[in-house]
Amino acid sequence: MSKGKQNRKAALKAQEEARRLQEAKERRQQTTIGVIVTVALIILIALGGFLYWRSHRPVKTQDLGQAHQAVAKVKEKPSAANDQGGFLISSQGLNKPVAKAPTVEIYMDFMCPGCGALHRGLDSTLTGLVDAGQINLVIYPMSFMDRLSTDNYSTRTGTATIYVAQHDPDHLLPFIANLYAKDFQPDESDYHPVSNDKIRQQAIKAGVDPKVADQALKGHYRDWIKAMDAYTPLRKELWNPSGSNKGQMTTPTVRINGNYWELGNLSRAGLDYSSGLLKALGLDQSKVGVKGAMPAIGASGHPRSLD
Repeated sequence: MSKGKQNRKAALKAQEEARRLQEAKERRQQTTIGVIVTVALIILIALGGFLYWRSHRPVKTQDLGQAHQAVAKVKEKPSAANDQGGFLISSQGLNKPVAKAPTVEIYMDFMCPGCGALHRGLDSTLTGLVDAGQINLVIYPMSFMDRLSTDNYSTRTGTATIYVAQHDPDHLLPFIANLYAKDFQPDESDYHPVSNDKIRQQAIKAGVDPKVADQALKGHYRDWIKAMDAYTPLRKELWNPSGSNKGQMTTPTVRINGNYWELGNLSRAGLDYSSGLLKALGLDQSKVGVKGAMPAIGASGHPRSLD
């Protein structure tokens, strides 16, 4: 082989080796970039999940005793609220429980999408049960999701609800239903300001006396609901017993006769909110609103299994 041919062959071999090394380098770069992008995406997803989780739970800032003392020190308190901050309504009126009827408690924030879904699926059933004296219902308004609005929406609707509970309890449930109406409840991820007048109109549409509706939006009980926001999530009996939120309180929280009722069990059992609640109470759908037809669990029984 001539020397010229040997040189050309060596040059081609060198070029091929250089190309191979360059491709290997590029593959390493692509792999490295891919790993970085994947890690970044995982971090962003985890951060997004954490922020969503944090925004849907109250924040613990002090111990239970201190928080309860802070509630007691608030000057303007709703006289109708129980010691835990709830308002009991029944067929007999405000804070007049029906003997032998189960007690259903609901903790809510009017910005909370899960609360909206719960009430839209349950309010007509709750109204029928309350009106017929089949349950006692205790409402606990909260306002910890103010940080997701630009105008303290949770506080304004929460205190308005408290005022209506105090001064026009007969129209409390319709007012709550109106606040959670799908065409009214604001989107927490794309919030647009909601005026006091719009909230007032929801109260009047529910049958609330216009004078009561006016006063409901004056900011009464603002300090009290904020003190309750600090106290309520410290109550261990309200903490999620399982799942990703185990050991934390979230809204909505539902209890039946003082027992934590896990809403997550509904989907696993293939039940909606209404049928699930009735099964837990031990009452047939056909008996809702029928006076004298009482849930099987009575005033002290545990919720029935959904299985």
